[in-house]
Amino acid sequence: MSKKKKIVFQSDYALAKTGFGRNAKAILSYLYKTNKYDIVHYCCGMNWSNPELKRTPWKSVGCLPDNPKEIEHLNRDPGLARSANYGSHYLDRIIEEEKPDIYIAVQDIWGVDFAVGRRWFKKINSIIWTTLDSLPILPTATERASEIENYWIWSNFATKEMHKLGHKQVKTVHGAVEDSCFFRIEDEKRQQLRSNFNISPDTFVVGFVFRNQLRKSVPNLLEGYKLWKTKSKIKSPTKLLLHTHFGEGWGIMKLAKEYGIPESEIITTYICKECGNYEVKSFTGQDLTCPSCGAEKGQITTNVNTGITEKELNEVYNLMDVYCHPFTSGGQEIPIQEAKFTELITLVTNYSCGQEMCEDDAYSLPLEWTEYREHGTEFIKASTSPLSISKNLQTVFTMKPERRAEWGKKAREWAVKNFSTNAVGKIIEDQLDNMPIIKYDFSFEEETKNPDAELKELADDSEWLIHVYKEILKMDVDDQDSGHQYWMQEIGKKVTRTTIVDYFRRVAIQDNQKNQKIEFSEVLDKDDEGKRLLYVMPESIGDIYLSTSLFKSAKELYPDYNLYVAVKEQYFDILDGNPFVHKVIPYIPQMDSLPWLEGQGKNKGFFEIAFLPYGTTQKFLTYLHNGKDKIAYKDYRYD
Repeated sequence: MSKKKKIVFQSDYALAKTGFGRNAKAILSYLYKTNKYDIVHYCCGMNWSNPELKRTPWKSVGCLPDNPKEIEHLNRDPGLARSANYGSHYLDRIIEEEKPDIYIAVQDIWGVDFAVGRRWFKKINSIIWTTLDSLPILPTATERASEIENYWIWSNFATKEMHKLGHKQVKTVHGAVEDSCFFRIEDEKRQQLRSNFNISPDTFVVGFVFRNQLRKSVPNLLEGYKLWKTKSKIKSPTKLLLHTHFGEGWGIMKLAKEYGIPESEIITTYICKECGNYEVKSFTGQDLTCPSCGAEKGQITTNVNTGITEKELNEVYNLMDVYCHPFTSGGQEIPIQEAKFTELITLVTNYSCGQEMCEDDAYSLPLEWTEYREHGTEFIKASTSPLSISKNLQTVFTMKPERRAEWGKKAREWAVKNFSTNAVGKIIEDQLDNMPIIKYDFSFEEETKNPDAELKELADDSEWLIHVYKEILKMDVDDQDSGHQYWMQEIGKKVTRTTIVDYFRRVAIQDNQKNQKIEFSEVLDKDDEGKRLLYVMPESIGDIYLSTSLFKSAKELYPDYNLYVAVKEQYFDILDGNPFVHKVIPYIPQMDSLPWLEGQGKNKGFFEIAFLPYGTTQKFLTYLHNGKDKIAYKDYRYD
């Protein structure tokens, strides 16, 4: 049997209730069922050994450290923290350990661009599969495009623009949506669902499924809904079903009041945090008592952390008569495809990925929009016309049932052909099968940082920060980088350049310690493995001399351990003949890291216990010791 190709798939965890997570679940399930591939899912935002990751049939690991102190270190710099959360911190580790034939990174462009420059990126089959949602195209997406052979984008909108910019290798590969979960329920059961939630058969329900973000045009929808009811003089009952979290983003009920929409017409999905039961009803606040299990403050509006199942979400779509999705821009907007799978007519803003949703074969009703510019980025964004929403709601409202059903069926056919798991999965399967098995030894090292870099004294703080990142951490950043912005804020708070440089140098030292694999086992005795104690005091004469008063205590506390003392070589003579010291060894910078000395994860380490008294001025993590230390040393000078 031929060797299976190994895939490292970097994206949101497959069971996360996010667009990237749901795409990961769909695609990895498809690939897993082919039995062709050895799959490793490298999960954004999850700790390396999170027990939740064991729920998938394929191997899943997180991209963040298990050690909270290491997390704390990353969080000192928002730029490092953000990129680590997307996967940069352990990316080389997962590639080196797993040795994949294919690497697929699926995330917003700023969550994958750090992979492009890695030394293995062009040595294996590397795929960047990203979302782009606005014009002009983000510079991050174009600057290194020529280095990405397999460059996939979720929508034709951005692909066409990339082609105009000369990047002809870019192709559209949609995010996958599990169509088997979404379908039109039989009319009798639809009416029963409505009855369950006190929605009368003659109520016309306008639906919108969305995360309550500012780029979802809630005010435009509310105004358009009100215009429709007023201009068309709608007499029959109507509801606006907003499946979202009312605890973030837009103040929906405040806006509804401003537009004169009765509170009773705004309905939403509640879920109980305790029993998991859901219901659709008028919004009356958060933290309600659950009518199913009686849990006080158990009911909240559905959200990415506490949401309903896909089966239940399908039921929510089936409560609707029409689906309206106004937005400023988007990478794909998966709820639009889900609504089409349930044979709803969709009203979609005809901009960004919405252009594809409004193709003739998609059977949507395009919503008109006017351009505005996003502050800070100058991206073109769409403000959806409330009047267009009103007109199109009336079009669907007056459409004959058989015509509405015909449109719905054709919309589903189009969505299945272009966005279903099988359709997208087959495209990816064919691409992967045409890629070669890799012959690469994966013997690479992380680029060495330069903690001793000489820095220029640039007058401009922003340019100086970019220079510091480049020279010390070997990172290319610009003034839009979150880490850069954080340090500019700190400079504004009068944090000195010396303080910033000291921090960067410490980060460089720690990164080098983590990535270098220096073997100095030749200076350690072979027969005392597992029984070694290390005391580190690099310098100076006075500190090393005073330290000798602690060595007798160390031997009394750890009689079965050999005491090694690490100092710089010019100070070896101070310790000559000390009866309590087993061996003096040269200090190296890697000793600043306890995980490197004592071991962590797959790194065995070299010593059972290491003490770093020179670093206790809050520079280093100095108190792990594998949980085997006893008490502080006794200083025999005071006996």
